[in-house]
Amino acid sequence: MVKEFFLDLLFPPRCVICDEVTDDKARGVCKACTEKIAYIKPPFCMKCGKKVMEGGGYCKDCLRREHRFIQGMALYDYAGMSGALYRFKYAGRSEYARFFGRELAERGGGFLNQIKPDALVPVPIHASRKRMRGYNQSELIARELSRHTKIPVNCDLVTRIKKTLPQRELSESERQNNLKKAFKILQNDVKLSTIVIVDDIYTTGSTIDAMAEALSGTGVKRIYYMALAIGRGC
Repeated sequence: MVKEFFLDLLFPPRCVICDEVTDDKARGVCKACTEKIAYIKPPFCMKCGKKVMEGGGYCKDCLRREHRFIQGMALYDYAGMSGALYRFKYAGRSEYARFFGRELAERGGGFLNQIKPDALVPVPIHASRKRMRGYNQSELIARELSRHTKIPVNCDLVTRIKKTLPQRELSESERQNNLKKAFKILQNDVKLSTIVIVDDIYTTGSTIDAMAEALSGTGVKRIYYMALAIGRGC
């Protein structure tokens, strides 16, 4: 408690949304920003979870391409949370993971209870990026989610062996080529039946599909995903 007190004096907790100092450390977001959180609201794509037009069923992305995962969900509309996500991923705001993990547990608890996963598997980043950044943001999210749900995290199942270009800079076909042979399985005898891949941002699903492809043949039968943010569907 004393250590935390002095840490808060040196590094006062900041609101995830506006990045200003907040006195609501437990919540992680100041009162003025609570209503600014850009949650994805129904109707959702029944496959990837993107918001779709009324009666849409599936977004255009999921109608024209086959994904390797069963289903997924995300919390936030990317456009409305891009600043917070950028700071979390690139500006050293690793403490945001506490807020994000709790949010995923609170709002995604029903999803997890329905599929009953054996493990949470964060999307790995290349070792050079982890050294530069200091952490893997997807792993931090997964560990916080695990803390609230008691679902174990498995970081030893798959690794990233290819230093890929940032996905946000690429077209859909370039994303898929960029991720070919990017992941390597570390455990051949996997005792997991159902897993949830955890990532920060879902765009086209290329990363989740590439991981699912690498996991094919390992014994994992059902693959789902959870992400913090997702783009808009049609």
